[in-house]
Amino acid sequence: MVRSAGYCAAMAPDLLPGGASLTVAALYRFVPLPDHVALQPELLALCEELGIRGTLLLAPEGINGTVAGQSAAIDRLIAALREGPLFGGRLAGLDVKLSAASAMPFKRLKVKAKREIVAFDGGETDPARRVGTYVAPADWNALIDDPDVLVIDTRNAFEVAIGTFEGATDPATTTFGEFRDYVAGKLDPARHRRIAMFCTGGIRCEKASAYLLDRGFAEVFHLKGGILNYLASVPEAESRWRGGCFVFDERVALGHGLAEVPETAKGIRLP
Repeated sequence: MVRSAGYCAAMAPDLLPGGASLTVAALYRFVPLPDHVALQPELLALCEELGIRGTLLLAPEGINGTVAGQSAAIDRLIAALREGPLFGGRLAGLDVKLSAASAMPFKRLKVKAKREIVAFDGGETDPARRVGTYVAPADWNALIDDPDVLVIDTRNAFEVAIGTFEGATDPATTTFGEFRDYVAGKLDPARHRRIAMFCTGGIRCEKASAYLLDRGFAEVFHLKGGILNYLASVPEAESRWRGGCFVFDERVALGHGLAEVPETAKGIRLP
């Protein structure tokens, strides 16, 4: 079993204010991991040792997942991923979004070796090679207010129904792979010169933007850190977001400040 002692020296910088007892970490990184199958049992052992639950996916293209645990355990996991010997520094640029949970939002731990960390086209699109232009949350409102920009929600229809940005286009997909059909049937590089996309944490937009660039779309933007980063960064009074952001755990949806949406509001479109 991998021992965590070697990972304790460095603390991850993504710390929650107030020292919440349970922390949820949504994380991903597109980076070549040809040894992803061999990494799976060691990463599983580390998470078990730290008492972490949730799901982590490893694939030749990188890592993706959402996990929860005591704050100190999550700190140690993030430090291990970014700086520990298991990945040898390949995850130094790991993207992490932290939020709090009032109760453990996962029933079990799963660490899986997969073909893709976000299923799309079998791995043909390579976000590690190139992606669209990142837009910081502070600059997002100005971009989507531009009438020449087509704003697209790359998430699935049931997620859009819970909440989305004002004026965003819903591709009405049921799986992320269907986004390719939407592009083929509804988008044209000659007409849609400027496209801005967003998703929950940023990972789907990385693939979607790479896919559009490969098909000749000129200017492709995506919200850095996704909706979660926007809700954590932009004051509610200035926000263009309406509703809740669906998350893939038992909290169901988060709102501004990454607060849990009240139980009575979950599953419906919020005002």
